[in-house]
Amino acid sequence: MSSNIILHKKDKIAKGTIQLTGSKSECNRALVIEALSNGRVKVENLSDAADTVTLAGILNSKVVSQNSKTLAIASDKFEIENPTSEINIGPAGTAMRFLTAYFTIQEGMVILTGSERMKQRPIGLLVDALRTLGAHITYEEKDGFPPIKLKGGFEQLTRNISIKGDISSQYITALLLIAARLPLGLELHIEGDLTSRPYVEMTLAMLKQAGIQHNWQGNVITIEHQEFSETSLPVEPDWSAASYWYAIAALSDEAELFLPGLTSYSLQGDSVITEIMANFGITSQFKDGGVYLTKEPKPIYRKIFDMKECPDLAQTVVVVCAALGHEATFTGLETLKIKETDRIAALQNELAKMGVKLIEKGQVY
Repeated sequence: MSSNIILHKKDKIAKGTIQLTGSKSECNRALVIEALSNGRVKVENLSDAADTVTLAGILNSKVVSQNSKTLAIASDKFEIENPTSEINIGPAGTAMRFLTAYFTIQEGMVILTGSERMKQRPIGLLVDALRTLGAHITYEEKDGFPPIKLKGGFEQLTRNISIKGDISSQYITALLLIAARLPLGLELHIEGDLTSRPYVEMTLAMLKQAGIQHNWQGNVITIEHQEFSETSLPVEPDWSAASYWYAIAALSDEAELFLPGLTSYSLQGDSVITEIMANFGITSQFKDGGVYLTKEPKPIYRKIFDMKECPDLAQTVVVVCAALGHEATFTGLETLKIKETDRIAALQNELAKMGVKLIEKGQVY
């Protein structure tokens, strides 16, 4: 059976209402917060994204089957009951990072593994930071990469750790999520530039909604040992998913689209797509509990796009520029090479099939 998908449309007019799933980024954070709160926090509007389904299954299910092995988790205590359980999270990179931190403060022994690509994605910076705190983590195959073995529960040696900010914001988020449950709290020093800052801000905002206070001064984030509040965490629709509809609008002659549930005061960094796509004539009007997209024919004037704060939007914006024949320069794409695939190579390969070149010059494209 062919895996090709061919779409036909008689005109280039995009009209309609699109119901988006819940934000994967918010859901993944909310699920860990819910687990760490021992049920005091409840998540609303879960995403059906594969990463989220994987994470929810591991954190919230009584029994989860993984590769013919059984991981039993008590939903009220979130403690591992088997002496050693192997969890295969497949290609779910977010789950790998968040669970690495999560399981270090749970009783029991766990081996976290994943797909072959996952075994090529570095996790050494996070492991080093957790080891500094006192966590017991060993590599099962190659140093710095999954699979890893975690012996849960440890005596905290220090509250002060440092981690590079320009590799992955998920390392920082993983540490912040468990900070309030650490006996000594956490004082996290971010070294160098912080990539994807909005994702760290999202984490802290969601923790605050759950009753966890923090202090962020300069490059230091401090969270004291404290308890979660009883509350709910409503998850907004996914702005990353919305970006594809913005792309469709940009490539249309006319557009009248409505995306319910999205707000102008979103926690999600990818909401910046409204500003980016304004360069392609897309107007975003927030009303009636969502956002209306319309298109106004206008010349594209923006030549440089810095994607440092929103790298997950890069592929979408690059493809829109290519499809419209607009030459542009992109910066801030360094993290794309260590995603679930090498997104830079994927873009270069696929765009080449359409006669478009994505040229790499150092850290500029």
